[in-house]
Amino acid sequence: MHCSDLILFFSFVLSASAQLLASDPGVYGPAIELMHIYNDEFPTGIAVSSTGRMFSNYPSGLDANNTKYAVAELTSNSTETPYPSAEINSPPGGAINYTTIPASGANYQQYLIGVQSVVIDSADRLWILDTGRALTPNGTLVPASYGGPKLVGVNLTTNSVFQTIVFPTTVAYDVSYLNDVRFDLRPNITASGGGVAYITDSSSEGRNGLIIVDLGTGQSWRHLNNVPQVRPEFQFIPYVWGEVVYQIPGPALPVVYDTFGADGIALSSDGETLYWSVTGGRYLYSIPTIRLLDDSTFSEIMAQASIVSHGQKGLSDGLETDTNGFIYGGNIEQGSIVLFSPTNGTFSTFVRDPRIGWTDTMSVATDGYLYFTENQLWRTPNFYPGTDRRVRPFALFRAPLPNNGSKVILM
Repeated sequence: MHCSDLILFFSFVLSASAQLLASDPGVYGPAIELMHIYNDEFPTGIAVSSTGRMFSNYPSGLDANNTKYAVAELTSNSTETPYPSAEINSPPGGAINYTTIPASGANYQQYLIGVQSVVIDSADRLWILDTGRALTPNGTLVPASYGGPKLVGVNLTTNSVFQTIVFPTTVAYDVSYLNDVRFDLRPNITASGGGVAYITDSSSEGRNGLIIVDLGTGQSWRHLNNVPQVRPEFQFIPYVWGEVVYQIPGPALPVVYDTFGADGIALSSDGETLYWSVTGGRYLYSIPTIRLLDDSTFSEIMAQASIVSHGQKGLSDGLETDTNGFIYGGNIEQGSIVLFSPTNGTFSTFVRDPRIGWTDTMSVATDGYLYFTENQLWRTPNFYPGTDRRVRPFALFRAPLPNNGSKVILM
């Protein structure tokens, strides 16, 4: 056999063998469905009502260009309308008060300043979580002022605000970053009978922890301040779509490791356990809600002693729950969404798709789907190399829940 024939022969063999090599299929589980594209402002949250209305928020604390509206209703597959009104989304003079030194978040209680999350509770009411903070054009995250950090309830029938709970400075500090919220409306868990909200404080500069709100009285308090389980892990580095992710904490500051603390939050299907995770880490934690509802003298000692670690689920932003009892979270580094089963304590992959990257917020709806936003957060100027590398549009997807799962109703 001539040399040229040998070369052709081995080329053929290698080519045939290459076709038999194992490779990553990149997909797993049910197909995901594109529901909305965001061509304009940068979204984080998604909330879906029992009638199918969809709402998103656009935090000025993560993107200085989010100045048109803080909350909007998704009115078609590519358009949004300020909600519940254009007026509440337009604080006089803007979200930042430049008359203070340093500049600070505007202290308007009746306007939205820097909304990080929107959630629909079991009574089909929309709640808006306002950090009271915003980025200046040069990327400085200004501190909050009293009146800015708040929880705003909106009646979806009248499209009007029915309650505003302003957090005292002893609960929402000026450097707090109120990130996500979950609701338990069962009347027997508080003396007021109005239900409870649980909130994560993910602040990169301040004291991380959990905030509890009595919706009946408006009273709020903190637990687990700066314990290791609410803080970012030491020297934590995320990897997203093959890119190593370092954070830039502010203008002209050195690059650092991931600094985001307690972020994702979810209630168990019976409301007796609260789950959370930090964005600067991969672990899932939980605590009995009875420990958080207690604000007596020794309540913090008991709360810290009750923390449970469930192991590594992967890097997540938001979390969610369904009637199966599963806890869902993004596995950002694997382009997937995972679920945790409390009955056997294990994690498994729910869905995987090449379009999944930074899964920010999740919302389980009564239609039996898990909705989630993909916003390329790690490509914002807040991360190294400090340039905006996002590619519009951002996206909202949904996937059908297993076993006819649906939204948990606690009321």
